[in-house]
Amino acid sequence: MDILLVEDNEGDARLVREVLLETNQTARLHVVTDGLEAMAFLRYQGPYLEAPRPDFILLDLQMPKMDGLEVLAQVKADPWLKTIPIIVLTASQAEPDIVQSYKLMASCYLTKPGELEEFEKLVKSLNAFWLTRVTFPKQRQTAGPLGTDD
Repeated sequence: MDILLVEDNEGDARLVREVLLETNQTARLHVVTDGLEAMAFLRYQGPYLEAPRPDFILLDLQMPKMDGLEVLAQVKADPWLKTIPIIVLTASQAEPDIVQSYKLMASCYLTKPGELEEFEKLVKSLNAFWLTRVTFPKQRQTAGPLGTDD
């Protein structure tokens, strides 16, 4: 299971990595730190020519260069990427962010808890649901970012 974490906060990224990999050793977590890097990863550009297509994306909203809402909009507008579930995982509790995320077809919206123990519980619950209960479509190896299948 390949997961793309789009998170600019180094501490939050480290915590997600530690808790997720502690609860699920088969998960492969790929971390990028801003929206432009996320889109390069998803489109196999620059250093990401050999990147896997993620089974789902954990997406922060408040990031430099390109924010999470723009990443969400671009992914859901792309025919090859739009089927990837996107879980918004952010500190924002702003109603406009929540509404816009769902308008842009986020699979769910989770607010990061301020307490370390609660954050760990949230990541464990992500594992329990998304990595053990959800069925994902099998992606063809030959599918490309331009929506072509050979």
